[in-house]
Amino acid sequence: MLKDALTEILYIMMGIVCFYSVYATLKEKSHPSKIPTALFWGLLGIIFTFSRIGVLWGNKNIYIPDIYTGYMVIILTLLSAFRLVKIGKFDESTSEFKQQMSQKIGNLIFVPALALGIVAFIVAQIWTKQLGSLVAFWISTVVAAILALVITKGKVKEMADDGRRLLEVVGPVSILPQLLAALGAIFTAAGVGDVIASGIKTVIPQGNILLGVIAYCVGMALFTMIMGNAFAAFAVITAGIGIPFVIAQGGNPVIVAALGMTAGYCGTLMTPMAANFDIVPTAILEMEDKKYGVIKYQVPVAIAMLIIHIVLMYVWAF
Repeated sequence: MLKDALTEILYIMMGIVCFYSVYATLKEKSHPSKIPTALFWGLLGIIFTFSRIGVLWGNKNIYIPDIYTGYMVIILTLLSAFRLVKIGKFDESTSEFKQQMSQKIGNLIFVPALALGIVAFIVAQIWTKQLGSLVAFWISTVVAAILALVITKGKVKEMADDGRRLLEVVGPVSILPQLLAALGAIFTAAGVGDVIASGIKTVIPQGNILLGVIAYCVGMALFTMIMGNAFAAFAVITAGIGIPFVIAQGGNPVIVAALGMTAGYCGTLMTPMAANFDIVPTAILEMEDKKYGVIKYQVPVAIAMLIIHIVLMYVWAF
């Protein structure tokens, strides 16, 4: 299938980025933790590149068995837990050069960023069934990268080096969203939603729509804070609270599901577990408060948005 093959190429490209980090790390003579760091990015690159390589040839039997992928993930976790993954040295431009290029390029620097969303939207609208949203985003990323090279007149190696720098600055937490999504699938398969539903029944009176809506929205936010991922929380909380206490009471499934998902995003704004939203910006911006720097400013907005979600679901869904 075309979508599966293109998705696999996307993961292979992600693996190549990891392998480039391995190459640069091993090449660096004064790296503070050369072998463990190279091992971490090397294993991650292998997982991305070879886990489902058979899809490209229409043979799903060619892949790394899941059990070995699990072993590699355990090694990645141990390397991270013992803080053995270190950041190397990077050749950065001088402040004078950055200022000079800023004045020269001006607002054109925003064109690649805008192209990410615009191209992804167009591709998804035209070929969404054939390609899927993930492939659409990959295509928009390639287009944005080409535009960035044209506008800045930079070199491909410079882009590769800066990509490696961003990857290593973010560090091991870059794999946290994937791990949390997998955890959400495990929770769903284990029947956590049923356990939550049985517990809620003892608190919420049968037929009370408002309390059902509050429990669903707040539950999505809280479980997202625990999981760090609204997608992981959605299946569990919707099965445990959304369906029996909101949709079964007459709520419009489309409105309930849409607002339930975005209510989960309110929790995303309030948790360090959402590394791609809350930890990555602090690392890139080099903020002093690495763990809660962004979250402190997002909490009041998130709470206000959560209240609005409750009101909208109660009014619109019934």
